Amino acid sequence: MVDIRLAYELPLYDIVADSAEPKNLVTPGSLITKETGFMRGHGTYMQDDCLYSSVAGVVERVNQLISVRPLKSRYHGEIGDVVIGRVTEVSQKRWKLDTNARLDSVLLLQSVNLPGGELRRRSAEDELAMRQYLKEGDLVSAEVQNIFNDGALSLHTRSMKYGKLSQGCLVKVSPSLIRRQKTHFHNLPCGASIIMGNNGFVWICPTLHEDAAGGFVQNLETVPLADRQAISRLRNCVAALAQCKMMIYDTSIMHAYDASINLGCEIKDLLLPDKIAEIALMVRKQFEMEKE
Repeated sequence: MVDIRLAYELPLYDIVADSAEPKNLVTPGSLITKETGFMRGHGTYMQDDCLYSSVAGVVERVNQLISVRPLKSRYHGEIGDVVIGRVTEVSQKRWKLDTNARLDSVLLLQSVNLPGGELRRRSAEDELAMRQYLKEGDLVSAEVQNIFNDGALSLHTRSMKYGKLSQGCLVKVSPSLIRRQKTHFHNLPCGASIIMGNNGFVWICPTLHEDAAGGFVQNLETVPLADRQAISRLRNCVAALAQCKMMIYDTSIMHAYDASINLGCEIKDLLLPDKIAEIALMVRKQFEMEKE
């Protein structure tokens, strides 16, 4: 028997009073705290001098500020985030990119490296040649440089590790599943590279070399069969972790990759429900062993 009741019918527990660092899951209408002196953050509202949740998510507290981080939402960018976007429009001195955010992100012509790394002012000729650099449908790795007043993100690709992406596979997951790390570019020991965008876009490709990374040059050479198989297996491992709502980063992906090989799973069978459950169980056991 399952007891299903509306939020206002549930017993009222003061989440903040019970824990100095609340990490509780709440639903819309759940009481967060009756205490005064707290600041109302995103995902909360006040009623009868009590603080309630307006979304389903995790309660987070920073000093006196209490907010609720939704379990599933659009990407909310922060300065310094690594993102992957698809060009949707080429306009005057800028490209517009879909980065899984509420609004299209903006990549200004002055915020990209010119071919060959040439340093000079952008001219009218550069503006006319914008489609030679990036056109609609191209995938780009970039970094959030600024956030406009309306919430749109301003990107840049001035570092050589950023630029046009080619010869790979894109996986879309929830942004909340991507763990924030010092670096989001990883060369994995299985013979592939992975770029984990904070916006929930994960790019898997053949191993990147320093001299070939970044810019607008695309390597269109044939990818060996072994590399394509590794990329396909990594892609299904990322999708399996996402289905299990497990955090996605280089260590968890390699644990899932090794588990799929140890179980003898074919690449095409990795997303079967029973295989996903087995892989998730082995990944959790591996993390438990590492903690010990």
